[in-house]
Amino acid sequence: MIRVLLADDEAMIRSALAALLRLEADIDVVAECADGEEALASALRLSPDVCLLDLEMPGLDGVEVAARVTRAGATRCIVVTRHARPGVLRRALASGVSGFLPKSRGADEVAAVIRRVAAGGRYVDPEVAADALSDERSPLTDRELDVLRAGRRGETTGQIARTLSLAPGTVRNHVSAVLSKLGVSTRQQAVLHAEERGWI
Repeated sequence: MIRVLLADDEAMIRSALAALLRLEADIDVVAECADGEEALASALRLSPDVCLLDLEMPGLDGVEVAARVTRAGATRCIVVTRHARPGVLRRALASGVSGFLPKSRGADEVAAVIRRVAAGGRYVDPEVAADALSDERSPLTDRELDVLRAGRRGETTGQIARTLSLAPGTVRNHVSAVLSKLGVSTRQQAVLHAEERGWI
């Protein structure tokens, strides 16, 4: 029996998918979580075989949860998303995600990917993979992306500096470089630009 944790902040989608997966003879949905923090805590407590994580969740997103879960043990993670941006795929794969697919796939396809990942395989949706190969790479450095990520919810320069253990002046320098490279005038515009391309 493959023990699966399911995390999605949309209750109807979460409960419908859980019900469909429970119809599979070899899949047991052991937890249904509404956000990233709950998914992380439940995964660490239950050690499921596979976590099926929505990318866009409040707090921790699916990739952040997957990175922490895969570091902690043998649980393998699949990320599903409504907007399969190529940059997000690269970030997901770098964090140790074993599967990546759009929410448009049917429950039978999701079940097949769960079986494949549980058996030690990997799966990346072919269309997403093709897009990722042709997509532009981020012109920003890893540290510049860290600054945008740490400030994506409107945090102050001081808060970003504390989060990243940097001096406030260093954060301001990174923000200035980001604005210049992306050709935008505010940090919020830079965050939106980077999110749309899946860089953060």
